[in-house]
Amino acid sequence: MLVLVAPGQGAQTPGFLTPWLELPGAAERVAGWSDAIGLDLVHYGTKADEDEIRDTAVAQPLLVAAGLLSASALGAPTAFGAVAGHSVGEITAAAYAGVLGEGEALSFVRTRGLAMADAAAVTRTGMAAVLGGDQDVVVAHLEKLGLTPANINGAGQIVAAGTAEQIEALVADKPEGSMKVVALKVAGAFHTHHMAPAVATLAEAAKALAPADPALKYVSNRDGLVVESGADVVARLVGQVANPVRWDLCMETFSTLGVTGIVELSPGGTLTGLAKRALKGVPNVALKTPDDLDKAAKLIAEQTA
Repeated sequence: MLVLVAPGQGAQTPGFLTPWLELPGAAERVAGWSDAIGLDLVHYGTKADEDEIRDTAVAQPLLVAAGLLSASALGAPTAFGAVAGHSVGEITAAAYAGVLGEGEALSFVRTRGLAMADAAAVTRTGMAAVLGGDQDVVVAHLEKLGLTPANINGAGQIVAAGTAEQIEALVADKPEGSMKVVALKVAGAFHTHHMAPAVATLAEAAKALAPADPALKYVSNRDGLVVESGADVVARLVGQVANPVRWDLCMETFSTLGVTGIVELSPGGTLTGLAKRALKGVPNVALKTPDDLDKAAKLIAEQTA
């Protein structure tokens, strides 16, 4: 069984969208999306620097646009048995599974990015990845410092979130047994109580959506469960901005479902990196540029022969 995954915020790099816009019709398609949501995705995906695309209000729509563009280049979703997304990648996953239309997904993520940027502006906050160490020991250490384990990613990686001072304290005093702590280039303490104001905004925006039930298994990053109702998917998209991401549980579900291959949408690399450590022996392809589409097509052909 093939699983399609979509990365979250932090995966973007300057100019990463450039080669994807060379695909037939891609530039026009992204320009149309830009007009629809009032954000120049072409500029931010090709010419903007690292600081510009770190802005939450920019990064999130850019990531979903890239995910949708690379997903369409793969073709129809019939080859995949399940789909999942990390953080904002869940919106990409919802669109691929047919829960949301592309226009709905981009409108919703634009609202999400703006709302989370506003929430992040209230207090100086951030996130840091703790690499290595026993999960229980790491989580206890984070809680001692007042931090939230915002992303439990599996494969020895937990992302902490909290105030800037709490992150600085963690960098200076890493958990026992961990290898290192790496401050992340994100603009807020996502998936914590600091994002609570954004939940109300998204709940209001969700009223305009008309979700369909997923056309393939949709694995939720809230708890790793397979969600069968489109309305439930949307409710989870609303609440997840203030709740931890449990990617470790998603990978456990992939294993339970019998995963035999993973393809990660653009800008790929983060989630396949985790899968290489947690799902050893499962072949995977990360779509970093269109050059990787042939590798994905080969994997799909091998899995569906």
